[in-house]
Amino acid sequence: MSSSNPDFNITKNVRIIEWLKSEIITGIGTLFKSMIKNNEEAILESLAWLITGCYFLGKRIGYPYAKIDAKIEQYLSSSSLQNHEIEEWYGDVSNLQHYFKERNRN
Repeated sequence: MSSSNPDFNITKNVRIIEWLKSEIITGIGTLFKSMIKNNEEAILESLAWLITGCYFLGKRIGYPYAKIDAKIEQYLSSSSLQNHEIEEWYGDVSNLQHYFKERNRN
């Protein structure tokens, strides 16, 4: 079966989707273990992997990175998140919205 064979490409895509799903689950476990150990480098690596892994998974199932970003920005503007405790107590939603706006300007 060659790589130009459509069946091979479908199989390859399904395999990478399954691999990404398992890597994301493993990444969550690694993050939690790193938090217990208070290992800053491992925590940052885990967070970075989880975020990029989700982008990769989204792309593999048909969503371009820009569409994912747009959905994140839309979600941050939703009334349910604006009234969430994480916004009321810490202002995290507003801070992340500000981060996205500043990043988009550059």
